[in-house]
Amino acid sequence: MHILDIVAIFVCLAGIFIYVNTYFIKLPSSIGLMLMALCLSFCILVAGWLFPDFIIGTERVMENYDYSDVLYQVVLIFMLFAGALQIDFKKLAQEKWPVLILATASIFISTIIVGVGIFYILKFSGIHLDLIYCLVFGALISPTDPIALTSTIKKYNLSKRLAIQVSGESLFNDGVAVVLALTLLDLAHTGEDHRISFWDVGFVFSLDVGGGIILGLILGFVGYRLLKYIDNDQSELEILVTLALVLTGAQIATMLHISAKQAAVVAGLIIGNEGRGNYITSVTSDYVFKFWSLMEESLNAMLFVLIGLEMLVITIRLDYFAAGFFAFTLILVARFISVGIPIKLMSTFDQHHFEKHSVTIMTWGGLRGGIPIALSLSLPEFEGKDIIVTMTYTVVVLSILFQGLTVRKLLEYSFGVKLEKPVNAGHH
Repeated sequence: MHILDIVAIFVCLAGIFIYVNTYFIKLPSSIGLMLMALCLSFCILVAGWLFPDFIIGTERVMENYDYSDVLYQVVLIFMLFAGALQIDFKKLAQEKWPVLILATASIFISTIIVGVGIFYILKFSGIHLDLIYCLVFGALISPTDPIALTSTIKKYNLSKRLAIQVSGESLFNDGVAVVLALTLLDLAHTGEDHRISFWDVGFVFSLDVGGGIILGLILGFVGYRLLKYIDNDQSELEILVTLALVLTGAQIATMLHISAKQAAVVAGLIIGNEGRGNYITSVTSDYVFKFWSLMEESLNAMLFVLIGLEMLVITIRLDYFAAGFFAFTLILVARFISVGIPIKLMSTFDQHHFEKHSVTIMTWGGLRGGIPIALSLSLPEFEGKDIIVTMTYTVVVLSILFQGLTVRKLLEYSFGVKLEKPVNAGHH
């Protein structure tokens, strides 16, 4: 089977998933797509039991094509850029310190708690995985997908401040987590004894993130100037410029060994907000921003399709799935601590205002989505990758099923309202 055939299948299934979820299931995209991905996985496994040739052929297709480059170089970057494009920077700027502190502190604290915790859980279970790789798992599983949470908050106009804090924190913690995970992985492969210092991590991390931010500022400025001089009726050209900018930026970042993810986030923030306020007319804005919203939704759907198919080639071991279950519980505890400490400190000094139940909402509403899956699948081959991929898959599934389906009830309890219909919808 040709690679174009694979792409065609992914696109077709993604379209079906989005259609079914939009018109029939009517759940937030992450939850609906994951449920359908699970159904797809189950159907494929059943088909494999009934028709062994089918499962063998599907496995061969999955094993013959290396999706890591596509996931790492295209999917992750496009998703981060599209997410940043939708953020209102002016509103985000009002909450810049809570967002930045939460995005960085929560990832570092969560990485340490999860990494050390899972190291001892695996050791107790008789599974050997070096501490450095446990920390890699802790970093890649820490970023959150707030789509289900923020969509409900915005739909019912519960708290604009909380919506900005949650979406902003998630946007930046994606980039921070990706860079941290890859930094730890690089250090693991360079040191034979896997002994690294805090300064090693800090130096490499700062270089990657700092370089990515600088490149993102340059790309954002160049993109802004280019789009400014394009006629407002040339919406297709503006879309092509943004596409070229993202892909070119990714290649430049790869050559310079800096964070392409952070560059995509910064460039998306600049282009999205400068464009929304200055150079793009309402008609063209509709084309450009809806294109990237569609791109994000489609890539997310295709990613979940891949997740469903990936069940065929990941290592199916009961102890791996059990480790993933314990990891899910540990991650919730780590999330509670990692957002609770910064919020408590900021609230103590009265510098920022948080909702009464912010810690609880950010903990339970911080679902794990497609980015941890994509990142785990895009990791280079090393001893222990199977356990990391399996645990990541388990955590994401449990997160979306348990947390995603109960987020609405949590918000009802936290705000003391019954979410039956939008409250004052014209107030947005």
